[in-house]
Amino acid sequence: MRVLFAIPGLHRYDRGAEVAFMAIAKELAKVGDIVTLIGAGKLRGGMPYRFVRAGCIGREKFESFPALPVFRNEYAYEEITFITGLLGAYNPSEYDVTVTCSYPFTNWALRRPSLRKPRPPHVFVTQNGDWPAFANQSEYIYFGCEGLVCTNPDFFERNKTRWRCRMIPNGVDLERFRPRESQRAEFGLPAERLIVLMVSALAESKRVEVGIEAVSKIPGAHLVVAGDGPLRRAVDALAAKSLPGRFTRLSLSSDKMPSLYQSADVFLHLSKEESFGNVYLEALASGLPIVAHDSPRLRWLLGEDEYLLDTHDVSAIAHSISLARLTTNLQCQERVARARLYSWPRIAALYREFLHEVIDENLYRQHLAIGFSKYRSERRAK
Repeated sequence: MRVLFAIPGLHRYDRGAEVAFMAIAKELAKVGDIVTLIGAGKLRGGMPYRFVRAGCIGREKFESFPALPVFRNEYAYEEITFITGLLGAYNPSEYDVTVTCSYPFTNWALRRPSLRKPRPPHVFVTQNGDWPAFANQSEYIYFGCEGLVCTNPDFFERNKTRWRCRMIPNGVDLERFRPRESQRAEFGLPAERLIVLMVSALAESKRVEVGIEAVSKIPGAHLVVAGDGPLRRAVDALAAKSLPGRFTRLSLSSDKMPSLYQSADVFLHLSKEESFGNVYLEALASGLPIVAHDSPRLRWLLGEDEYLLDTHDVSAIAHSISLARLTTNLQCQERVARARLYSWPRIAALYREFLHEVIDENLYRQHLAIGFSKYRSERRAK
């Protein structure tokens, strides 16, 4: 297959969607597929796929811009600046299938009609939510795809009757994320304290402020937040007030993240709804107990043995963290075993199967169209 993955953040950020697309691209390239990534970052050595840079203005520049139809957040503003470079780099004849999770502009660009030959089929992945696929108002009425990858069962059930769907979760790199000796000194963290780790963008939906309040109720506990975002100043100010001397905020490169997980005692994530949440798998593979907001989707992902609760109760969060710190070696091993279900080679194999299916279906439809056109021409001639 000749496969194109395109989103602005590729090789620029190491967040959920970017990590997922790069991991899948690596695995597809390993088995012989010809894979191209178009993103706004820089070339990275040693990658088995081709990377093409299409520059854009980073989302951080747009954090104070107004929310408008189509331009609903800083990500949409960033995306529109990416499209010029994408259109310049994208030749539809070079690919058998295209893949993105960015809407609206990247989806529209990859699905634009081609005058030279039919454009390749397009697969949309619900990394950032499935609302483009089912919403029927505003810019969402212009959404389209030939295949929809749903990252959780909820999305699949909601969209399976409308689109060609496949339920495929995200994965985790089991070579990088696994239990190892703590590296607290590397991050300037106290050696003897309870370390609670949050890996999260500093955005309202992630509820990092609630995590600060909960950890403040646990004597001696130290909160580490790995992430950045629009609320950085508010988070830092609240932590200075509520957790003096017991708070560390970091912005780390992806190669440092496994060591940070290995240096924590408990993983805390308070978003009420995630399309998937790669961080859960990274914590699971590292053997960490997980305290998070209870939902059927999260129980599907993590099973019934983690510390899931109604996180509106801050005291209950603090109590669950205190319980989670008592995790045993057996529980750690069980978490690692569950994480193996989500290894990237297994996930990429599911993607490969679905992409082949979409390509084959598209070719079949093209042949039908050609056959019908030929039949109609012959009828007219007679």
